[in-house]
Amino acid sequence: MESASRRTASIEVESTSVLLALSGPQNVLLSEVARQSGAEVSLRGNVIHVAGDEDDVLVAQRFLTDAAELVSRGHEITPSDVGRALRELRLDPDTSLVDLLDEAILVSPRRRAVMPKSPAQRSYIEAIRKHDLTFGIGPAGTGKTYLAMAMAASALMAKRVKRIVLTRPAVEAGEKLGFLPGDLAEKVNPYLRPLYDALNDMLDFEKVEQLRARGQIEVAPLAFMRGRAQPYFASVLTPEGFRPIGSLRPGDSVIGSNGRTTKVLGVYPQGKKEVFRVTAQDGASTLCCGEHLWTVFTPEDRARTGVPRVLETREMIGRLRRAHQHRYELPLLSAPAKLAPRDVPMDPYALGLLLGDGCVTGSTTPSFATSDPELAAALQAKLEGIELVAKSRVDYVLRHAAGGRGGLRIPNPVTVTLRELRLCGARSATKFVPKDYLFNSPGVRLALLQGLLDTDGGPVTQVGRSCRVHYCTTSPELRDAVVFLVRSLGGVAYWRARPAEGRRPGWANGRPVPHRSDAFIVDLRLPDGIMPFQLERKREKYAATGGGRPMRYLDAIEPAGEQDCVCIQVAARDSLYVTNDFLLTHNTLNDSFVILDEAQNATSEQMRMFLTRLGFGSKAVVTGDITQTDLPRGARSGLREARDLLSSVEGIAFSSFTEVDVVRHPIVQRIVVAYEALDAEQARLRDAKRQAKEAALADEESPDTEPR
Repeated sequence: MESASRRTASIEVESTSVLLALSGPQNVLLSEVARQSGAEVSLRGNVIHVAGDEDDVLVAQRFLTDAAELVSRGHEITPSDVGRALRELRLDPDTSLVDLLDEAILVSPRRRAVMPKSPAQRSYIEAIRKHDLTFGIGPAGTGKTYLAMAMAASALMAKRVKRIVLTRPAVEAGEKLGFLPGDLAEKVNPYLRPLYDALNDMLDFEKVEQLRARGQIEVAPLAFMRGRAQPYFASVLTPEGFRPIGSLRPGDSVIGSNGRTTKVLGVYPQGKKEVFRVTAQDGASTLCCGEHLWTVFTPEDRARTGVPRVLETREMIGRLRRAHQHRYELPLLSAPAKLAPRDVPMDPYALGLLLGDGCVTGSTTPSFATSDPELAAALQAKLEGIELVAKSRVDYVLRHAAGGRGGLRIPNPVTVTLRELRLCGARSATKFVPKDYLFNSPGVRLALLQGLLDTDGGPVTQVGRSCRVHYCTTSPELRDAVVFLVRSLGGVAYWRARPAEGRRPGWANGRPVPHRSDAFIVDLRLPDGIMPFQLERKREKYAATGGGRPMRYLDAIEPAGEQDCVCIQVAARDSLYVTNDFLLTHNTLNDSFVILDEAQNATSEQMRMFLTRLGFGSKAVVTGDITQTDLPRGARSGLREARDLLSSVEGIAFSSFTEVDVVRHPIVQRIVVAYEALDAEQARLRDAKRQAKEAALADEESPDTEPR
C-alpha cells in the first residue's frame, strides 16, 4: 500500500512526433525530468507515467503537460530548459510554462524562433517591446545580449527599423586598441566577435554580409560612435545665415532638410580627428570626420524601395562609382530654406532685372537694355515713381517722374538705392547680390533669381529630355549668388568658365568686339513647383517639358589632415541639418535599433554621449554586468551611474537578472553564485572595517571624563 504522501500520474500524448520530441534521443529529456524533479518517470506506449512524492509528481506532471503543448506548437525543448522550468514551477506553482516559453522571437523563417527561458527574460523582452530605452543588468550568461540581438534582427527583418547598430566599449582587462596588432578591423574584431556570432546564429551568413554592405548593420566600438563630427569652422545654416558649427549652443536654431528651423539639442566637442573633404558632383563640399553619417540613395534604393540608407564617410571611400555611374545620391532640401525675412530697399525682381540688363555705373542715369517690352513694363511697375523712357528699340532710361518738379533737382531714387546697396559704380564683371537679398525669405530669393534668369538666363530644351535652365554672366560674384539661390531653393547648379583669351570675338555694328572678361555659364535645375521665370515666353517653354528632378551625387572623398572637431544633435525627425553649400548631413541614429553591450566598461562621458545619440523611431538596449568592470581604478562606470540617475525617468525600463537566469552550462550558474558570495563577504568585511575605524575616531574625539 502506497504512503499518503506518494502519488502517481499519467500523461497521454496522442501524437507520435510530439512524444518523440518530448522524450528526446534515448529518453534523455525524460531522464532529465526525473533527475531534476526527484520523481520516477517512465514511458509505456504513448503514456508517460510519473510516480513519487506528491510535490515532485505535481511539478513533473505540470512540466510534461505544458511541454507537450509547446512541442505541438513547434517549439524545441532542450535539457537546459528542463531545469529552469522545474525550478520556476517549484517557486510559483501558478506559473504557466506555455506563457513562460511561448514568447517566441521570429527572426528568419529558415531559423528556429528564439524563446525566453525564464520570467526575467520574458519581462526583459516585454520591456524592449514597450520602451524605447531598456537596460539589461545582470551576470554573464543570462541572455541579455542574445535576446536584444534577436529583437533587433526581428525588427529589421520586419522593417520596423532601418538599421541595427551594435557597439561595445573597446576596453577589457586593461587592454588598449593601440597595443593590439593589425589594422583597425583586426584590433576591434575580438571585442565584437560575440555580436557577430549572435547575428550569424539568427541569420544566414550571406544575409548578414549583405545587410552590412548596405549599411543596415553597423558594428563599431563605442568610441567611434561619438566621432560623427565636423571641424569647428565648418558652416551650418541658421535662419540668420551660415554660422560656424563651433559657435552653436544647445537651444540655437538651424535649418533642417524640410527648410524649416530645428533646435540644437546637444553640442559635443570631439578633440582632434582626421577629417575628409566630401565633394559633390556640382562642386559643393564640406569637411567631416571618417565616422560622420550621410543619408544617401543608391540606384537600387531608388528603384526598389525609395528609402535611403545611412553610411559613414569611411564606408564610401573608394566606392563612389560603379563603372561610369555615380553610386551615392545625396538628398536635397525638400522645400526652400526658410531664412529670416529682412527689409530690402528695392523690389527683388526689379533688382534682378537691373543686375542682369541694367547699367548702374553711376556716371549716367540708370538705364535698362532689353528687346522684351514685357520686361520693361515689369521693371517700371516694380519701381515706384520711375518711368522707363525708350531711347531706342532696346534701350530705356529710368527717369524719375518728379525729378525736376518745382525747379528742384531731386535725386533719382534708383540711384539712391543703388548707392545704399553699394552697387552704384558696378560694371558687368563686378556686379553682385547684396547679402540682405541672399539671406532672406524664400519669396525674396525666388523673385531675385527670376529677375536674373529673365534677363541673362533661359530654358534649354533637348529632344526626349526635360528642360534645364542656362544662365550666363561675367561676374564671379553673380555666378556664386545664382548658385547660392538655386541651392537654397532645393535645386542644383553646375558652372563652368569660358576664358576670354582665345575666344572668337563677338560682332556689333559691323565690327568685331573682343571679349574683355571671362564668362561663367551656370546650368541649373529647380524642383517641381518652383517656376524660374516670370517672362511669359520663357515660362511657356519651360512648362512645356518641365524641369525634371534635381540630383546631386557624391563625387570625391579626400583626406584633409587633422582638425579639432565638434558634433551637434538636432531635433529634426530625420536629424538632417544644412552644412556648407547646402549639403544635408547628420550624426544621430534614427529608425535604428542600437545595442550597447558590456556597458559596465563605458565611462560616464561615453554613456551620456551614447544615450543622447538616440534618434526618432529608434530603440536602444544597454546591457552589462556592474560587478565585472574593467575600467581604470577610480573611474566610475557609466552603467552604474545611469542606473542610479535614470531609474525613475519615464520611458526607460531596467531589467535585472540573477544567477537563476543563467542559460549557459549549469556550472556557470554555480560559478556566479560563488563569486557573488565572495563579493558579499568582501563587502561585509569592508563595512566592518569602516565601522571599526569610525568607532576608533569617535573614541579619540570624545572628552576624557576619568579623574587624573
